[in-house]
Amino acid sequence: MDVMVNPTPELKGDIQALSSKNYTTRYLLVAALAEGTSTVYYPARSEDSDAMRRCIRDLGATVEEDGEKIVITGFGRSPKDVKELNVGNAGAVLRFLMSVAALCPEVTFVNVYPDSLGKRPHDDLIDALRQIGVEVDHNGGKLPITIRGGQPRGGKIRVSGNVSSQFLSSLLFLTPLLPEDSEIEVLHDLKSKVVVGQTLEVLEQAGIVIHASDDLMHYRIPGNQSYRAKTYVVQGDYPGSAAVLAAAAVTHSDVTIRRLEEKSKQGERAVVDVLRMMEVPLTHADGIVNVKGNGKLKAGDFDGDAFTDGVLAMVAAAVFAEGTSRFYNVENLRYKECDRITDYLAELRKAGAHVEERQSEIIVHGRPEGVEGGVEIDAHYDHRVIMALTVVGLRAKAPIRIRDAHHVAKSYPIYFDHLKALGAKVEWIED
Repeated sequence: MDVMVNPTPELKGDIQALSSKNYTTRYLLVAALAEGTSTVYYPARSEDSDAMRRCIRDLGATVEEDGEKIVITGFGRSPKDVKELNVGNAGAVLRFLMSVAALCPEVTFVNVYPDSLGKRPHDDLIDALRQIGVEVDHNGGKLPITIRGGQPRGGKIRVSGNVSSQFLSSLLFLTPLLPEDSEIEVLHDLKSKVVVGQTLEVLEQAGIVIHASDDLMHYRIPGNQSYRAKTYVVQGDYPGSAAVLAAAAVTHSDVTIRRLEEKSKQGERAVVDVLRMMEVPLTHADGIVNVKGNGKLKAGDFDGDAFTDGVLAMVAAAVFAEGTSRFYNVENLRYKECDRITDYLAELRKAGAHVEERQSEIIVHGRPEGVEGGVEIDAHYDHRVIMALTVVGLRAKAPIRIRDAHHVAKSYPIYFDHLKALGAKVEWIED
């Protein structure tokens, strides 16, 4: 389905942040890897978390949903012998489970989104898994991928962090279960270090010991560990909230979002600081962010690697800032559901934004007077692109139609419901 975004000068209201997709998928996985019963409170409802639920069930976990919690009885280090797994369009779920699948005799991850996840590369993780005795058949590093494991062994592992931190996180979930100790060295650079911090936080909560260097480039992992069955509480989601905060920043607003912890390890909490640097009037205290937007923003330079999943929303805000903004260190955006630099900027230009790209930079020449709009633009099957383009549509002079906007459900199924509750003039349109 498409969505029509009509110009909306004012937003007002009070909403609860969605639960974190990143924490939900990690808690579901560590609960499945435990022997015993764990409870996850306030899990995210999204296509990604649904994919993880479905796959851990297929691997032998018992998953029972009860209101605001999920109760999981795990399979420990002995997943069920399953032939196929369908992760949908969830890249993180695929990568985390590629390592877990090494505990099974043979598992094929099927390719059901050939134009999105099916295009994404996984070579670096495949190379690392081969170092611990796992055979992998693949299509040029892409789906479909067959993992032949059963008896992976610990030892020294080298993995590139250039493309994604998810490859490292995947190995960190598996290696504590192996009989031998392991040592992981990250090659080149490590993208999205803050997300690795979330993985380490969840592993520690699950009773796993990992010795990480201060720069997160070297790890010592004792073998023969066991995940403990625990109770987990999922915090509010900054990446999804980034788009709502951006929408409030570019309009005349009085918008409150609750459940956004100030000391969260989500890197995207930095979007609050980015908006402050853009001189957006806001407060952040006691887990509550309040934005009193006046539609005026100042340009700035921002290191996007600190808030990867919030970059597109902040770029959308910068479209209306006074001056030229630069988002640097963002090359890993090219390897997401779509090329979030080239593809996204092409749609922004259609809407009337003045933007440029470099290999690892997005440059935005702000237009405080607004953009023309009045066009139909392509979402590229990408939830972050959809949310960010919606922000631009609110400040356009004429409506913008976003094609395939239903893909927002990957991380934020009620995004448009929340925007409507704040007064945004958005409406679904049948294809």
